[in-house]
Amino acid sequence: MRRPTTTIALLCLLCVAAAPALAQTPVPPTEAEAATGSARVAPALTPFVATYDAYYKGRQAGDATMQVVRDGERWRVDLSIRGDRGLAGLTRLNIHQSTVFDEHDGLFRPLSQSTVRKAILMGRQVTGSYDWDRMQAHWDGDLKKNRRQPIPLQAGDMSALLINLAVIRDARPGRSLQYRFVDGGRVRDHAYQVAETPETIAVGDMSYAALKVARIEDDGDETILWVADGVPTPVRILQRKDGQDEIDLRLVEYQGA
Repeated sequence: MRRPTTTIALLCLLCVAAAPALAQTPVPPTEAEAATGSARVAPALTPFVATYDAYYKGRQAGDATMQVVRDGERWRVDLSIRGDRGLAGLTRLNIHQSTVFDEHDGLFRPLSQSTVRKAILMGRQVTGSYDWDRMQAHWDGDLKKNRRQPIPLQAGDMSALLINLAVIRDARPGRSLQYRFVDGGRVRDHAYQVAETPETIAVGDMSYAALKVARIEDDGDETILWVADGVPTPVRILQRKDGQDEIDLRLVEYQGA
């Protein structure tokens, strides 16, 4: 099995391609969508709790929980992953990632970020802060020295978890999306392509008409999300390597929105 950090990378989904740094700005409907009334309605940000089954190469490896909570003018998005089967279970793998953020000029703006990884014979913790007055972000903890250096911020920059929420908000049929990922002492531009038409995704006893949102990396690996109207979190998240399914998170249930 790959290192635990791979699992986190999956949910830290980064996106988008056809706009400048402010690509995080909510995507308006096209003229055709507005005329036909077919535009997908972007969900308002509301608290929720979602649980997933986690699979590795087709076998269940554990579970995951994603939640958004509100605290006054601020919000927090959390992701917890627990390995209870296979190698992840043997190593007692637990990962928790969290971002505190607010909404500023219509954008999700990260304020602080933390990641804690625990397993037998391994423990790592990283914390980060986003100083929007100084337009600088920096991270401390169990990181290489070069990733503890300050990073200049741009409007629209997001942590990995916030990009998940932005994809839910911005996905429109046929659209290209672009976001700048600033997290864990790293900066990356990512591009996602949204499918033209929805496809049926089964979740337990239910089925959803969901838009496929895909990112193909330079090495050919893929990260794919399926986004359904009225659901505040991805219905499914799949990471493919060398053309094969690798990490697969499948929604079990959600509450709140």
